[in-house]
Amino acid sequence: MDVILLERVAKLGQMGEIVSVRDGYARNFLLPQGKALRASETNKARFEAEKAQLEARNLESRKEAEKLAEKLEGQQFVVIRSASDAGALYGSVTPRDAAEAATANGFSLDKRQVALARPIKDLGLHDVHVELHPEVIVTIVMNVARSEEEAQLQASGKSIQELAAEEEAANEFEIAELFDDIGSAATDDEDLRGLPSEEPPLDPIED
Repeated sequence: MDVILLERVAKLGQMGEIVSVRDGYARNFLLPQGKALRASETNKARFEAEKAQLEARNLESRKEAEKLAEKLEGQQFVVIRSASDAGALYGSVTPRDAAEAATANGFSLDKRQVALARPIKDLGLHDVHVELHPEVIVTIVMNVARSEEEAQLQASGKSIQELAAEEEAANEFEIAELFDDIGSAATDDEDLRGLPSEEPPLDPIED
């Protein structure tokens, strides 16, 4: 299907361009979202008549998006999920989760603005692109952790592998200390058994 773009659409073209797209993409996304019109003679004339208005509206929305972008760029949002010791999530973090996390922190986002090549399935820090406007895209960070404490450690720059290694080292240290304490106690017991009795020796019995 040929359509007239009413705004810039990534990988398709700029406002006013006539492009060919799959029918399903046009019917399910471009047309209902108001991003394009069918490229009929009537709609071509309509676009030309409304072009100045569309351009002005696009400029205004872009300015608003740029203001929001200044605040949103680089922001980090925490998502708590259950995961294995190796860091694999029991489930995944989706665009909806990212949008809800940002909205809960005062940034009103829609899941359709969040661009994920694939769902997030591991603990850690993940860069996520957000399209505030066809010409304004920012990057936020999803901090996916099993607890708020773990999220804070990840935010400080430690990976899940480093956290696991530190926990393992701490456990080994505790075990080593326990064995040292047991060994010291055993040594003290042996030393006590080897000491001479404090009772004076008995006098020999005289005939």
